[in-house]
Amino acid sequence: MSKITFLGAGSTVFAKNVLGDCMLTPALQGFELALFDIDHERLKDSENMLNNLKKTTGSTCRVKAYTDRKEALRGAKYVVNAIQVGGYDPCTITDFEIPKKYGLRQTIADTLGIGGIFRNLRTIPVMLDFARDIQEVCPDAWFLNYTNPMAVLTNVMNTDGGVKTVGLCHSVQGCVPHLFKSLDMDPSGVQSKIAGINHMAWLLEVTRDGQDLYPEIKRRAREKQKEKHRDMVRFEIMFKFGYYVTESSEHNAEYMPYFIKRNYPELIDRLNIPLDEYPRRCIRQIERWKTMREELVNNQDLTHNRSKEYASYIFEAMETDKPIKIGGNVMNTGLITNLPSDACVEVPCLVDASGVTPTYVGDLPQQLAALNRTNINTQLMTIEAARTLKKEAIYQAAFLDPHTSAELSLDEIVSLCDDLIEAHGDWLPKFK
Repeated sequence: MSKITFLGAGSTVFAKNVLGDCMLTPALQGFELALFDIDHERLKDSENMLNNLKKTTGSTCRVKAYTDRKEALRGAKYVVNAIQVGGYDPCTITDFEIPKKYGLRQTIADTLGIGGIFRNLRTIPVMLDFARDIQEVCPDAWFLNYTNPMAVLTNVMNTDGGVKTVGLCHSVQGCVPHLFKSLDMDPSGVQSKIAGINHMAWLLEVTRDGQDLYPEIKRRAREKQKEKHRDMVRFEIMFKFGYYVTESSEHNAEYMPYFIKRNYPELIDRLNIPLDEYPRRCIRQIERWKTMREELVNNQDLTHNRSKEYASYIFEAMETDKPIKIGGNVMNTGLITNLPSDACVEVPCLVDASGVTPTYVGDLPQQLAALNRTNINTQLMTIEAARTLKKEAIYQAAFLDPHTSAELSLDEIVSLCDDLIEAHGDWLPKFK
């Protein structure tokens, strides 16, 4: 029996989307859906939910929960990763509250910035544990990474982990539909080309019947920008740098040095930047789960419609050899020629029975490549810190971070990193 293993299966809603999709995919019938999570209560919840879904969908997939990670992985053909190390309490709280003492404010803190650096440092060792298990019990498996920070973790799994890994993010899929809906434009028949790095990929081309739609997009965006809305930072980036960026305004506000600034507090209000947005979302999700749990876990009439998540479509393409195109995070093997070769990039990829084949992009417009490199600098130094376990590499990753370096002095950054290392305690490896 072929096997799909889901790591972090206690993410019940996401497990429903990804594995519910698999239950509805003809090419995946008969697969074992292996569930693993360190939270055994949430693991049981997801097992119950999926067994209910199995009955209502008539799927022949077999649902099995494991408390032994290596056994969950043994013989897997595909592995889906959706873990979060440290959770909201204590680690996300730490990532936000300690920087605040230095006057450093964040919005999401899960990808770049000081929060992203420390999220990486506590997650990389766990991911490399996964890699060692995969090398031992399912060395040919494809690893689909949904966990942030996407670029660094996908990079580490490919390079240090030696695992066939593609990183998957919703931002490429949602970019054009979201933009066109916000500007009241018709998305039908639109062709687009997107490439860059995760959360900072660029809508390089957007056309219909060969006509460039950017002039109309920018015209409407300038009108919309006259009143407050939720995408003001991205429009500002587009006006100044020429292109629309894939990930949300709240994310990109903290990936650049221009928007969250102590000396320009008026920007927060003018561009509608939601400081501390991620903690608010976490609290809402925790509260919502209390009511959602009964609806999902014990609902014997639970139904599911196939979602737009890439995972089941990737598995289907690999099983049937009917190709699909995705936006994937992969190593930069000459794909984007003016970004570093040791970076993880987000580019169009072909998926079929031979696996994931990324496509050549060439040079990005120079200003876009320059912005990407500012983020890649911190990503690569964070990987260096994880490899060497040297505190000075953590400091240097933070020195190079666009937002952190724009707000704090070098000495403040060292002190902040030391405080975060101490506060995270055993969630981090020991740095020297």
